[in-house]
Amino acid sequence: MMPRSSHGSTPRVSVPGAPARRPWQDQLRRDPRGFFCLQTEATRGIEVRLFLTPALLEELDDDVYGQILNATSFPGVKLVVITPDVHSGYGVPVGCIILTDAERGAVAMGPVGYDIGCGMISARSQVPVAEATPERRLAFNREVTRRVAMGPGGGSRHLRDLEQDEFLRIVRGGADYYVERYAPQVDRTRTERNRFPVDDDWEVPWGGRGRPERGIGQLGSLGGGNHFIELQACLQTGTLFVQVHTGSRGFGHGLATNYFHLAKAEKPDRITQLDLGFFTPDSRHYRSYLNAVSAGGNFAIVNRLIIYEQVARAFTDVFGAPLDLVYEISHNLVQLEEHPEFGRVWVHRKGATRAFPGGHPALTGTMWEREGHPVLIPGSNFDHSFILRPLPGARHSAYSVNHGAGRRLSRAFAERHLDRRAIEEEYRHAGIVVNTNQRVPIDEAGPCYKPAGEVVGCVVAAGLARIEYELAPLASLKGD
Repeated sequence: MMPRSSHGSTPRVSVPGAPARRPWQDQLRRDPRGFFCLQTEATRGIEVRLFLTPALLEELDDDVYGQILNATSFPGVKLVVITPDVHSGYGVPVGCIILTDAERGAVAMGPVGYDIGCGMISARSQVPVAEATPERRLAFNREVTRRVAMGPGGGSRHLRDLEQDEFLRIVRGGADYYVERYAPQVDRTRTERNRFPVDDDWEVPWGGRGRPERGIGQLGSLGGGNHFIELQACLQTGTLFVQVHTGSRGFGHGLATNYFHLAKAEKPDRITQLDLGFFTPDSRHYRSYLNAVSAGGNFAIVNRLIIYEQVARAFTDVFGAPLDLVYEISHNLVQLEEHPEFGRVWVHRKGATRAFPGGHPALTGTMWEREGHPVLIPGSNFDHSFILRPLPGARHSAYSVNHGAGRRLSRAFAERHLDRRAIEEEYRHAGIVVNTNQRVPIDEAGPCYKPAGEVVGCVVAAGLARIEYELAPLASLKGD
């Protein structure tokens, strides 16, 4: 049995405290290029582009506007972009892109967040969807769970006794080092990158406020929250796909915590709120933080590589066929890029993903040079996910799109108000096998998220990307 179409499949739950319209929305103007524009005294004259439908605009939670203003407050901001999955986050919205001047502007921390380099992997097979019987869906979940630790406290099952020196070689060398040293049977040709460069003299703040050493024993573990592993049915090919979403675990969180506090201590008069920390080029921590982002990004890349290798083995064990990588991509980063409108800029993508179309200079010489690289957009585990291809119109969104469907309900609201028994019955009726016990993490259930079809439809209507594959969930794994 295949889940219903993503359009309207997610059960609707009233969003608490969402008025039909706010005063600031009256200041929006519709740009013919496919977005709303907000540019006022409150935004400091900085243009904010909102890629939202009127319906998605009306559903915004109350904190988003204040966080949009926060996004315009960092030194050297040139543009802010809001993606259709937007919701309130840490200091700035999840689902925003911030461009700052590369020479004098800030490297902002909230727009990177705590899960540095979190990202996605998508893989495909030649196995027909009909082969994924309910028994095999459950068998797949069991095999993956046996190989990959789930949940916030999960530890590595493959590098249990990793020494600190070897861990450092991994977070400096990324997948380049890991592949050479451990020789995993994973094709790395269809990936965004293998590593971020880290300066030789940069040192991990061991024992610092965030305790990044927590990550040493976590390589190859999924984590909690919205991280997942999912078996999917592709509507276009009628075959099985798999997606993985995870990041830098306790290592990235520990690094971020440390630097948030360093930023506030350095500029206590200017940075009055921890979540609005930033570094400018004159800061002694500026280069160090950029190295921390690179190291956290390398951890996340290797973490996904290890998990994917185990998931691919589990898939072969259950279905008797291999998985082939479609793409791997990182988000929650700050990267130096050249933009045709704004020149050389730091591009912060918080809960957003890169979207370079064919012809983009950064893709020259790669297999994506003509058509652009794949963009991986997960929905909830009751809704459809999408693989997109960027279009030239992506320049208007700073070559970025949303990284998911976006939350509609807070975790606390979901825990208090969703009917677990009814939710789990809907999953069973749809044929979606959740974990190994069919217990749906209620704060990650379908109603917690916006309808993925509506969110992706906004991207397509604005000419940012086109749909290549639509994927329906068959089996879902999330840490409780």
